[in-house]
Amino acid sequence: MARNTAEDQIKDQAFSELRSLIEESEKLLKSSASLVGEEAETLRGQIAQKLRQARDSVSSVRDRTQPAVEATETYIGGHPWQTVAISAGFGLVVGLLLGRR
Repeated sequence: MARNTAEDQIKDQAFSELRSLIEESEKLLKSSASLVGEEAETLRGQIAQKLRQARDSVSSVRDRTQPAVEATETYIGGHPWQTVAISAGFGLVVGLLLGRR
């Protein structure tokens, strides 16, 4: 359970950072409509910096989640029938729960 919580926190952090990047980029683009010359260059520099930050953030999340992805792939590859049985059992339980409503 602790691992899922940590993974959820990483995922939430990444989505939060990407959402923030999108909002800031939209603000910068709206304010850039009337800019020319040096002001436009400054704005382009700010946008480039934000994009670099987003790229670094995504790379960091990918690096932190890679061990979990590899472990999952190894388990599924080594135990295909158990994975199918677990998935079918989970689907059955969800189906029964939804069917009760």
